[in-house]
Amino acid sequence: MSVTNKRALVILFEDFEEIEAFTAIDLLFRAKVEVTQAAIGETCAVTGRSGINTQTDCRLDTVIEKNFDALIIPGGPGINALRKDRLLLAQIHKYYTQQQTLACICAAPLLLLDAGILPGPAYTCHPAVNSELSHSQDTAVVIDGNLITSKGAGTAIQFALAIVKQMTSNEIANSIAQSICFEA
Repeated sequence: MSVTNKRALVILFEDFEEIEAFTAIDLLFRAKVEVTQAAIGETCAVTGRSGINTQTDCRLDTVIEKNFDALIIPGGPGINALRKDRLLLAQIHKYYTQQQTLACICAAPLLLLDAGILPGPAYTCHPAVNSELSHSQDTAVVIDGNLITSKGAGTAIQFALAIVKQMTSNEIANSIAQSICFEA
């Protein structure tokens, strides 16, 4: 059990952006948030865009009924394969409407569009997907209520710290930032 009693679900899939996923996972662990890594697909094994192989805790379809305080989705070229995944899109919509933390980085905000959340709340995304997400703000991280979005791999630490702050406290996020020598 985590010290904070908070639980986060991180979605991993073929060709996910490793920096975006593992930075969030690492900083959430440091914040004593319980993190479950769930794969999309038939197995728990996934390979990121840079060829890093990882074994997740479970598949998404096996944890649908469990309660988590946050849903976190990294970006990467594999996002396009997820855009019609009904199970994932339903989860995204559920987290958003139930006011639970929903965090998407890089190209993952495309899933917000496909889930019927965008347009609406303020968001940012990777410039490569601006053609579909034309109302994107040109900033590293955007927080609009329970929705946290970020631009890409270069903003992964800011993104992860925003999630930590929303799930725990300003003090914990600042302590972690200081411990990793992060200067905003």
